[in-house]
Amino acid sequence: MKPLVVVIVGPTASGKTRLSIELAKRFDGEIVSADSMQIYRSMDIGTAKPSLEERCGIPHHMMDIVDPSEEYTLKEYLTDANSCVQDILARGKLPILVGGTGLYVTSFMNNLTLSEESCDDAYRDSLERDYDSLGGDAMLERLRSIDPELAARLYPKDRKRILRGLEVFHNTGITQSEQNRRALETESPYEFLCFGLTADDRAFLYDRIDSRVHMMIRDGLEAEVRAISSRNCSRTARQAIGYRQFDAYFAGEASLEDTIALIQKESRNYAKRQLTWFRRDQRIRWFAIDRLNFDIILNSCTEDIAKYTEV
Repeated sequence: MKPLVVVIVGPTASGKTRLSIELAKRFDGEIVSADSMQIYRSMDIGTAKPSLEERCGIPHHMMDIVDPSEEYTLKEYLTDANSCVQDILARGKLPILVGGTGLYVTSFMNNLTLSEESCDDAYRDSLERDYDSLGGDAMLERLRSIDPELAARLYPKDRKRILRGLEVFHNTGITQSEQNRRALETESPYEFLCFGLTADDRAFLYDRIDSRVHMMIRDGLEAEVRAISSRNCSRTARQAIGYRQFDAYFAGEASLEDTIALIQKESRNYAKRQLTWFRRDQRIRWFAIDRLNFDIILNSCTEDIAKYTEV
């Protein structure tokens, strides 16, 4: 039998952290984050990073591993996350992969292997300028002319993925879709049990997102963003929801209320994209948080894990 890795996914504010910690308690597990922003040190409130108290003594990996000034690639994540999972398994613990960054989760589960590629900072900067001046629709069309398969899965606001698709082709001469096909030739060494949290009533989820943003503000998000914005942040860190929306406010061009509303709106839009991404994966067993109470979800996940570990 392959070693088991439990995976918990879902949109922001759906309760992934709580579920993962309770399952870790029951199965002597350790958590591996699959969140592209929680990797950054000092970005705590805006990324909804669980506090030490909330972690309840459960080890959390792949958090606070790089400075906001550093770029961190998907290849690096897959290498580091796999090392964490192997170490957890070697110690007889259960790895629980948790997060809402679909590219991280899917790439790990599909055993994606990425080759080295050269870096062309000048070209990347030109892409950033083109996106700012031409807009997402035009850049998505540019990607469509190169990699229609990838472009069909993206939206004009998927800035990071659009630019990455263009960059990969520029640096390697091979589309990202073709690279993914080639990389999936080796079967994963792990067995996965995948649980997803969603809401049948989208308004229920959006209310949770709006409330979370207000809580972040009360916990000191503005001060955290000020501290981060004074540093030389990487392109990825600068794009974090909850951080870049403060730019206009700090420049005196928007009120705090408008800034909060913008963070809420972009967080809701991000949740839509997360659900769209994960809904394509038939391996995920979904639970509606607006129909099922937490204990029912926890117990159902517990039963599934227990069945596997008892075999």
